[in-house]
Amino acid sequence: MAITLVDPTGLPQIPVYRQVSVATGSKLVFIAGQVAWDADGVTVGEGDLAAQVERSYLNVGTALAEVGASFHDVARLTVYVVDWTPDKMPLFLEGVARASAELGITPMAPGTLIGVAALDVPEHLVEVEATAIID
Repeated sequence: MAITLVDPTGLPQIPVYRQVSVATGSKLVFIAGQVAWDADGVTVGEGDLAAQVERSYLNVGTALAEVGASFHDVARLTVYVVDWTPDKMPLFLEGVARASAELGITPMAPGTLIGVAALDVPEHLVEVEATAIID
C-alpha cells in the first residue's frame, strides 16, 4: 500500500478522515471532480445532497478502479458543496456512508470540504476530486 494515514498527536482526531497521508508510491493519479452523473451523463438524485454525495463518491471509485487503484490509495480528497452550511453535514455523511458501504471501504484520506456558489450545472450539489498514489 502506497498510503499511510496518520493523526498527529496535538491535532484533533476526526472520525471521517485523517489529518495526514504519507505517500510512497511511484505514480500519481489525479481524478477530475466527479459529480452525480450516471454513465449516460444523467444527474442522479436531483435536489438530494446525500444521493449526490453517494453517486459522486461511487464515480470516484469507478475512476480509481479503471487505473488499478482504490480509495485505499487516495492521498487527498477535495469536496465542493453548493451553498454549504454546517447543518448539511448529516446529509453529507449519510452519502459518504452509503457509498462506503457499497464500495466496502472507509474513505479516511485527508480532505477539504469547500462551500461554493455553484458548480457546472444548476442541478449538481456536490463535486469530489481525488489524488491517489499507486506503485
